[in-house]
Amino acid sequence: MKSLQEISAAVRDIPDFPKKGIVFKDITPILLDPEIFESTIEHLAQVVTGKKIDVICGIESRGFIFGAALALRMGLAF
Repeated sequence: MKSLQEISAAVRDIPDFPKKGIVFKDITPILLDPEIFESTIEHLAQVVTGKKIDVICGIESRGFIFGAALALRMGLAF
């Protein structure tokens, strides 16, 4: 499993996008690497394991990507 540092290093900063002063966090490198993507979901699962959770919700497009995968991993509704 990839470390949190390796996962963080995979996120690219795009300065001044969509406008000056904003740093966009590009998760495309995580999605292109199955091992990093799986490790990301495993780390998220570790955070929520043992907590009473009935459903996983994902807000906006990134939330749908990671939330759906996490729900599948945890055996929960999305």
